[in-house]
Amino acid sequence: MAEHSNGGHTAIVIGGGLAGMLAVTALIGHVDTVTVIERDRYPEGRAFRKGVPQARHLHILLRGGSLALEELLPGTVAALGEAGARRLYLSRDLLTRTPTGWQRRFDERRHLTLSVTRPVLDSVVRERVLRAAAGSATRVEVLEATEATGLTGDAGRVTGVRVRSRDGAPGGRSERELPAALVVDASGRGSRAPQWFAALGRSAPQEETVDAGIAYATRMYRPKDPATAPDAGVNVPGWPECPRGAAYVPVEDGKWLLTLSGVRGHHPPTDAAEFTAFSATVGDPYVHELLDRAEPLSPVHGFRDTCNRRRHFERPGALPEGFLVLGDAGCTFNPVYGQGMSVAALGALAVRTTLADGGGLRPGIAAEAQRAVARAVEPAWLAAVGADRPYASPGDTKAGVGERLSTWYIARLSARASIDPVVGAAFRDVFSLTAPPTRLVAPQIFLRTVFLPRRPGLPGPPAAIEAL
Repeated sequence: MAEHSNGGHTAIVIGGGLAGMLAVTALIGHVDTVTVIERDRYPEGRAFRKGVPQARHLHILLRGGSLALEELLPGTVAALGEAGARRLYLSRDLLTRTPTGWQRRFDERRHLTLSVTRPVLDSVVRERVLRAAAGSATRVEVLEATEATGLTGDAGRVTGVRVRSRDGAPGGRSERELPAALVVDASGRGSRAPQWFAALGRSAPQEETVDAGIAYATRMYRPKDPATAPDAGVNVPGWPECPRGAAYVPVEDGKWLLTLSGVRGHHPPTDAAEFTAFSATVGDPYVHELLDRAEPLSPVHGFRDTCNRRRHFERPGALPEGFLVLGDAGCTFNPVYGQGMSVAALGALAVRTTLADGGGLRPGIAAEAQRAVARAVEPAWLAAVGADRPYASPGDTKAGVGERLSTWYIARLSARASIDPVVGAAFRDVFSLTAPPTRLVAPQIFLRTVFLPRRPGLPGPPAAIEAL
């Protein structure tokens, strides 16, 4: 793959959002040219973009994602902070209501999470990626308002992408072909890779789905008096006996985002008055009470495409030569859990590491990189489907015995984590994507989870921070 008769040392990235920009970073230094195919035109400044349907909702970057992003683009976490991203330490700065009560508030500073609006995140990352490319030997070209319509090549090898302009200029709708040695699909939830595979004479990869039927809605607020604003974000996830949830979290410029969620039959409304009323029906009245001290700054925005969907491109024979899938195009999570951006960063880092260790583009390297991406995805996938499985629809992929046992254990562990600093730290290590799931079955954690008596959490949101 190092040389291709048409593509040379050229790569194409389909999608110029976060995953696409991180893919560019992974490729810098390994190809001569990267061409990014982006359907939209980027907005001026840090504004919302139509092509990012989740843009107006809550976004967090977990600790594992921050570490991966910093390794890919040193200085980016600081740049996000300068742009207004809020730093939250889990347990200390996020009050969580569990089915058994409120989690104790430990002064535990190992699980830093960034809370930031999507326009700020995308623009900071894009600016830094393009700056890094400008200082490298890799030339990066972004084709805005350009749509990928298919792949070129055959069932065994992808050789490029067919594209057309979306600007509406005369003749602009005609297709043209762009050759490449490597094509990376980072086009997100709407990826058409399975259809493109069919056009090449290939079968679509095996697909796994778990759909809890969750929908959510978000509105932006500002505290009426900053002096009385909460000193921590609030998370009240739903559970089977109370399938409605809320998250109220600070973002930049003194603003807060409230996201309300619910499973089938409990979807939050997008009418402003009904949205406020719905906030009183989640598992604790605390969030609803906080709204009395805040003024709304935006309409209510809804989102319903929350199915967990994984396409197993990493399995033997599932991937043609010269093709790679990154981010939501390969594995899509229920956005309520805030994993997507972190997994995209971890996946891009896995690609870069594979290319560096494998000597750059060569036959078989895309399949190796795809397997590395799958390993990076696995912990987040297990966590998301484990949380959503109790609400899954009859047509979803069935849980095996191992998954059912795992679901029972995780439910018991999460209850213990709300009151036990040792189990809680391990739980947050895995949730933050800084430790593998095996951390949760280490002897000390297993014994405390299974054999110590179950106790309730706190009766109300904790004000005091407990030293460790």
